[in-house]
Amino acid sequence: MPIQCDRDFTRPTQREFGAISYEVMKTVYEIHNEFGRFFEEAVYKRELARRLSDVELEVPVIVSHAEFSKTFRLDVLVDRGGLFEFKAADTISPKHRGQIYNYLLLSDLPHGKVVNVRSEKVSEEFVNCRYRLQDLRSPDIDVERFDFSISGASFLYEHLVALIQDWGCGLDLTLYEEAITHFLGGDEQILLPMSVYGRHGHIHDQKARQIAPGVSFRITAFPDRLAAFETHAKRLITHTSLSAIHWANITNKAVRFATIQ
Repeated sequence: MPIQCDRDFTRPTQREFGAISYEVMKTVYEIHNEFGRFFEEAVYKRELARRLSDVELEVPVIVSHAEFSKTFRLDVLVDRGGLFEFKAADTISPKHRGQIYNYLLLSDLPHGKVVNVRSEKVSEEFVNCRYRLQDLRSPDIDVERFDFSISGASFLYEHLVALIQDWGCGLDLTLYEEAITHFLGGDEQILLPMSVYGRHGHIHDQKARQIAPGVSFRITAFPDRLAAFETHAKRLITHTSLSAIHWANITNKAVRFATIQ
C-alpha cells in the first residue's frame, strides 16, 4: 500500500469535529493558563493526553513508492478522527496550514485545527479538506511545452506521473521532490554547483538540483501566476551555467510540464 497507518481513522462530520474541538480547546486553554506560553509544544500535547482520553500523539503515517519511503507523524489525534497540529510560533503561518492539510489528505480526514501555544492567548485555526487522495490520482497531464529531447525530461515525467498515480495530487511538494531526488541517487548525486555570472563575469557558485548536467528541475503548485515564475526562471538560466529547467506544476486537477530555456 502506498499510504499506510496502523490506525483506523473515523471521518467526523463538521458537527462531530466541532464537539471534539470544543473539548480539546477547553483543555488546552486550561493548560495554557496554568503553564503560560514559553514551553515547547510537546509539553502542552503531553499534558493534553494525560487530561483527556482517546488522545494519541505522533501517530505515524508511512508514504512509499517502490523503494522510497517517508514517515510523517500526526501531531495529535483525538477519537481517531480529530486532527490537531500544535505549534509554538509567533503566529500561525501558511506553512502550518499547509502541513495539517497534507496530514488531512494522508489520513483521509476532512477537518483539522492548528493550535498555537506561544501567543499571549492560545490561537487556533480550522483547516478543512474537501478532497480525498483517491479522487486526485488521475489529473489532466499537459506536456505541450515539455521538451522530451532534453536530458532528464523523460525521467521526471515518468517518475512524477507514477508518484501521482500512486499517491495523488495535493500533498506537500517536498514529498514529490524527495522521491525524485531519491530515485536520482540522493542529494549527493544531484545537488551540484552551478556558476553564477554578472556583467563582469563569474560571481559565485550556487548549488541546484540537477536532473542532468546543466539541467535543473522544479516542482511547484501554483494555482495561477505561472508566467511570473517562468520569467524569473529564465533570468536564472541567463545568469548561470544552467541550459534548461524542467518544470512541473501540480494542481488538484492538472499537472503541467514545461521546459524553460
